Amino acid sequence: MIRAPILIDASRVRAHLPAQALIAALREAFREGAVVPLRHRHVLRHQDTVLLMPAWQSGTAPLAGVKVVSVFPHNGALGLPSVASTYLLMNGATGEHLAVLDGGEITGLRTAAASALAADFLARPDASRLLVLGAGHIAGLMPEAMAAVRPIASVRVWNHRPERARGLAARWRADGWDAVAVEDLQAAVGWADIISAATLSTVPLILGAWLRPGVHIDLIGAYTQAMRETDASAVRRARVFIDTDAALAEAGDLMLDPAPEICGDLAALCRGEIGGRADVSEITLFKSVGSGLEDLAAAALVYEAVSRTG
Repeated sequence: MIRAPILIDASRVRAHLPAQALIAALREAFREGAVVPLRHRHVLRHQDTVLLMPAWQSGTAPLAGVKVVSVFPHNGALGLPSVASTYLLMNGATGEHLAVLDGGEITGLRTAAASALAADFLARPDASRLLVLGAGHIAGLMPEAMAAVRPIASVRVWNHRPERARGLAARWRADGWDAVAVEDLQAAVGWADIISAATLSTVPLILGAWLRPGVHIDLIGAYTQAMRETDASAVRRARVFIDTDAALAEAGDLMLDPAPEICGDLAALCRGEIGGRADVSEITLFKSVGSGLEDLAAAALVYEAVSRTG
């Protein structure tokens, strides 16, 4: 008999993806690997787009899954979210549909966790000052994620709309963080040990001339060739790492001539095939565009927890 998949809403996804557990699951997923085809992108009309992001494992008890994302930029005028997503988790051996999960929470939490996983290899061990660029969903997750791997004591947030930065800082303070909104971005970049940028910027925000030795830059936005969060000087001053090879084809920050030297990816770091930070003074940069492997690992972690607890 075919069983109906478990329906897991956003609140239950969030409850079963604590930062430390998710970072550990991603570390293992990148170490073990999976089949992750390039995402499928289908334009319905104008800018309205549907993305399909599949991934599957091999082995004796494999899992498979696909995230379906709809991006409708003009939904704001209708009072609706511009992005919606759902994840379908399957038994990779039989095709049985195991669970349908809220894709937005999976995307946000696994993105922040992947950045923290990279920072565990690339940020200085004593990094305690975090600067966040952006005030959206993923930006709001960064202090908790980074604090799982580094002793984050102070957080600053900048946004092109200062009132949104102030609102996010207030929310963090209510959660117990030493958090302040800033408007002088150059000064904030010079203050930070870790800089996490989660914006939709099409112009450089972080300039190489502002960077001080030892800083780690974490670039989450700029997921198309037309977008940028850093200038060429910042990229060239840093040792550059990526989440997957997809970053080389999609990330505007890396579309330089000549192309920047890439030191390695998350899989190589997690397998110990390459080293991370070499000394306390070097500048490191991690560029991510997201991977179906991360979605699959997060969905599996939630499904296992829900199955245990009923």
